[in-house]
Amino acid sequence: MTHASPQSPTQPADTSSLFRLVGLPYFLLAFIARLPFAMMVVGVLTVVVSARGSLSLGGLTSAAVGLGTACFGPLLGAAADRFGQRGVLLALAVANGTMLVIFTVTVYGAGADGFVLLAAVGIGATAPQVAPLSRSRLVTIIRERMPEAQRTRTLSGTMAYESAADETVFVFGPFLVGILASALAPWAPLVGAAALTVVFVGAFALHPSGRHVSLERDADGKAPSAISDLFRPQLLIVVLGILGVGIFFGAMLTALTSFMADRGAPEQAGLLYGVMGVGSAILALGVAWLPPVFTLRTRWLVFSGILLAGTALLPFADSPATMTIALAIMGVGIGPTLVTQYSFGAARSPIGRSATVMTMLGSGVVVGQSLGAATTGGIAESIGTAPALFIPVIAALVVFVAGVVNWFLSRTAPRAARTVA
Repeated sequence: MTHASPQSPTQPADTSSLFRLVGLPYFLLAFIARLPFAMMVVGVLTVVVSARGSLSLGGLTSAAVGLGTACFGPLLGAAADRFGQRGVLLALAVANGTMLVIFTVTVYGAGADGFVLLAAVGIGATAPQVAPLSRSRLVTIIRERMPEAQRTRTLSGTMAYESAADETVFVFGPFLVGILASALAPWAPLVGAAALTVVFVGAFALHPSGRHVSLERDADGKAPSAISDLFRPQLLIVVLGILGVGIFFGAMLTALTSFMADRGAPEQAGLLYGVMGVGSAILALGVAWLPPVFTLRTRWLVFSGILLAGTALLPFADSPATMTIALAIMGVGIGPTLVTQYSFGAARSPIGRSATVMTMLGSGVVVGQSLGAATTGGIAESIGTAPALFIPVIAALVVFVAGVVNWFLSRTAPRAARTVA
């Protein structure tokens, strides 16, 4: 097995800083390489509506991207666990960049809508899930190359940073799509995403940390844990909870767009959404400084409860000002909840399968986002904004109920998970 440094593979690094282990370029590459993934769903929707003139087809196409991710994301994570991230990511960078271009050509061509949907599935199937793989890479390095006494706090801080980075990217990604589509053409965001994928995902793959293969794998790359360990209730409840978060993201942005469109200013939806996104990112970073006595299972309940309370105000929002208040409250809850869920995922990953678990969670966010956007868009278009505003409430309720179930499951979780419960 190869590693990111010449140190003995059986000894932890003689440093307490993850930053020193991987270096500043890693964090810059990992951040920029996330952008194409954040641009895909919105970019696909934008170009389909523009080229084909169908909002319903646009929603279905966005959902098709999520379907491709759901079907193939965990398999790609398993491949990264088995063969290492470098080769898998390099192949995905080329394949996904190609699929984005093929999709753009297909949309503007004379082909049937079915070919558009098929190409969208291809985009999702080849999506390089940089965020989950970054989490897996850093978790593996923390566990195997840092002093044991510092692993818990470093892991918490890493999950907080990663979630804050995701929040920032998923706010900035749609914003970048809007700028490129307005300044150049509707196809520009997807072509730009293709270029970013090839260049920055490729660079992320080639970073020295990409050579690191978990010591928990044997010489043939096999994990000591069984595949059935991925379907334990303690892990599946985390997947369900993070799926609820994804549904909330997609539903909230779509319902907010409809809310502002009713007031003649749909272009301002992104600005209001940013209120939640910025607050969420800041609070997500703050999770690293919470005291250990405030356990993970308690955090999930508390912060998802705040999220649910914020969404409960949505049916009563009658102006941008009251909507902003609701969004600010939701921002307090959503970021820390997401950090907590990823922390549970890291703690409950079967031995040697961290990339698989992280891509399962990452796929949950994308699938939920696509499902939430498609469902809410259909309701808003056919019935109206008021019913659409209830979808984020339902999504937040799913997250909270999953947290309640997790509270009881944590009592019977494996020992590695109970240490953070």
